[in-house]
Amino acid sequence: MAQSSRPPANAFVATARKVYNPIGFTKGYNFVLFFIFAGAMMGFVLARFQYLDHYGTMCRTPGIGECYWSTKGISEIGLRMHLAAILPAGFLVCFQFVPAIRHKALLFHRISGYLILTLSLVSTIGAFMTGRHAFGGGLDIQLGVGVLGISFTVCMVLAYINIKRLQIEQHRAWMLRGWFYAASIITLRVIMIIMANIVSSTGEYYASRPCAQVDYTLGENRTRTLYPDCEPFYTGQNLDQYVLIPAKIGVPGTNSATAAAALGESFGAAFWLALFLHAVGIEVYLRLTPREHGRLRDVSYQRQKEAGMRNPGSAGLTADRLGDAAPWEPASTLYQDLIQSSDK
Repeated sequence: MAQSSRPPANAFVATARKVYNPIGFTKGYNFVLFFIFAGAMMGFVLARFQYLDHYGTMCRTPGIGECYWSTKGISEIGLRMHLAAILPAGFLVCFQFVPAIRHKALLFHRISGYLILTLSLVSTIGAFMTGRHAFGGGLDIQLGVGVLGISFTVCMVLAYINIKRLQIEQHRAWMLRGWFYAASIITLRVIMIIMANIVSSTGEYYASRPCAQVDYTLGENRTRTLYPDCEPFYTGQNLDQYVLIPAKIGVPGTNSATAAAALGESFGAAFWLALFLHAVGIEVYLRLTPREHGRLRDVSYQRQKEAGMRNPGSAGLTADRLGDAAPWEPASTLYQDLIQSSDK
C-alpha cells in the first residue's frame, strides 16, 4: 500500500487516503485527475460497447444519416475495425494508469500494454478508412482524423521505444500524451452539441448532402416534400444529386436530416478545439509534475545501469541525446537509495 510522507492536513484528507492509498496513489491530486479522466474514458467506452452490434443497435433504423455511409463498403469495414479495437483498448488503458497494478501486477501491465498497442494501431487504420464520410467528410474533418491518428500512433511508438530502453519517465510522458489526444473525442462530443445548438439558433448554416443520404434518413415521401431539389435523383436524371440542408437541432423545423447537418457542421470545429485543449492540457500537466518526472528518470538510471546499457539515465529518447539540453546527471547516492526504496 502506498503511503504519503506527509501527515494528513485534516480528517477529510485522512479518509480520502484510505481510498486512494490502497490502489497506489500517494498524492490526492493525482487520484482526482485519474478519477475524472480515466472515469470519463471508462464511462464513454462502456456506453459504446453496444455499438459493436452494428446493425442490431448502432444502425438499427435507417433514420440515422451517418449509417448511410457506415453500412457501405470501406466505411463500414473501417468503422467496425475502429470500434472493435479502440473500445477494448480504451477499457484496458484505464487500468494501466493504476499505480498498484504497475507495481504489483507487472506481468498484467506488460501483456495489457502490448495488446493495447496492437489494438491502437488497428483502430487508427479503421479510423482513417472512415474519415472520408464521417459527419459530412469535409476537409477539416479528414485532416483532423489524419492529424489525431498520426499523433496518437507516433506517441504509442515513442512510448514503446522508450520502455524497451527502460526510459520510464519518457514512456510515461508519451503514453499520457497519446491517450490524452485520443480522449479528445469525448470532449469533442460535448463541444459539438453546444456548437450545434448555437449554429441552429442563427439559422444561417447549411450542409450539402447527397439526396441518397437524405432519402435514407427521411424516406422518399418526406424528402420529396421537404427538398424538391432532390427530384432529379428520384427520376434517375442525376443519382449523385446533392441538396442543401439547413443546420437545425432543437428548434422548429428540426428533423433527422437537419439535426445531422447541424452536428456535421459543428463536428470539424469541435474536433480541432477539443484536440487543441487536450494537447495543451497534457503539456501543462507534464510541466507541473517535474518531481515525478525526475524521480522516474532516477529509477530509469538505476535500471539501465543494472541492465548494462550505455548512457544510463539517457539510454532512451531524451532531450540531452537528441537536442541541446545539458547532459543529465544522476541524483546523489543518498537520494538514489531513497528512490530505490520508494520504488519497491
